[in-house]
Amino acid sequence: MREREYTLITGGAGFVGCNLADALLTDGGRVVIADNLSRNGVQDNARWLREKHGDRVHLERTDVRDAEKVRLLVQGAKQVFHLAAQVAVTTSLEDPVLDLETNVIGTFNVLEAARSVAVPPPILFTSTNKVYGGMEEARAELRGSAYRYVDGRRGIDESERLDFHSPYGCSKGAADQYVRDYARIFGLPTVVFRMSCIYGTRQFGTEDQGWVAHFARSILGGEPITVYGDGFQVRDILWVEDLVRAMRAAMARIDTVSGEVFNLGGGAENAVSVRGVIERIGEIAGVEAPVLSADWRPGDQRVYVSDTGKAERTLGWKQSVGWEEGLERLVAWLHDAELTMPVLPLSAGARGTARPVMAKVAP
Repeated sequence: MREREYTLITGGAGFVGCNLADALLTDGGRVVIADNLSRNGVQDNARWLREKHGDRVHLERTDVRDAEKVRLLVQGAKQVFHLAAQVAVTTSLEDPVLDLETNVIGTFNVLEAARSVAVPPPILFTSTNKVYGGMEEARAELRGSAYRYVDGRRGIDESERLDFHSPYGCSKGAADQYVRDYARIFGLPTVVFRMSCIYGTRQFGTEDQGWVAHFARSILGGEPITVYGDGFQVRDILWVEDLVRAMRAAMARIDTVSGEVFNLGGGAENAVSVRGVIERIGEIAGVEAPVLSADWRPGDQRVYVSDTGKAERTLGWKQSVGWEEGLERLVAWLHDAELTMPVLPLSAGARGTARPVMAKVAP
């Protein structure tokens, strides 16, 4: 590929990355994917992209911690979507060094690589709603079969106080702030998306945060589901194609949105309880899913709903796929992809004696 003709997607073989790459490639673009292929399913995603789009997609098996390789890839890019990350709270507790190096140093490498270019490419960074921490001020109460905000707010907007919890929250939060500050201090064209629960096709249900797909696979495979707490906690789930549209809209408007932060999720219209998701998948599949309960996790949010008003006003964007329709699409894709068996993670037992345990994917 000739210089400055491609889009670079770090972590582009992952769930969100491959959907973004597919959209760009379908519209005739060229994409370079930088991915270390360490997560389950990503090699299948890379193969799917290559089979569908041929040599217009190029895979560089690399790690964002490799500053020199990142520099070379960024120098040739017309735009950069920085998605590569360590994404699991649990992993950050087990290996905080890996978490910091990947999320903070990896992001720093991307920013410095862009800063070394005479005309820096725009960068979109995918952050997380975990940067808001426990949000004790946003009190919630149980109303019927779902928790709701006591003060009646529609969701959490970008003015919410940052309050990092866990190594993962700290690393993503630090990276989030680096990306914002490089726009302010160095004039780099950057934008940050603080994302809620994203779900959809090419999500294999093996990711720590892919709880919707994981539950769907467990239900389709006849496996009981264990949830933390009472299951009435609420999340706003967003279909992945809607997220991709928002990403592309932000890049198209980078001259006006550089340095900005957007909360991206399904919003109030797609806010649903964990049990509501489980019940709907069971209805679609014609299966009554047994649900077991585990203790609440410390700091677990009873409600998290994104206020997407800023994205709607600024990007001209709005969610198009309702959560019930999205779950129907997801179940259909899992059937078509023959992914209807549950995925059982391994317990963190004694070395060499790991055993299957009941799935407890956290929403």
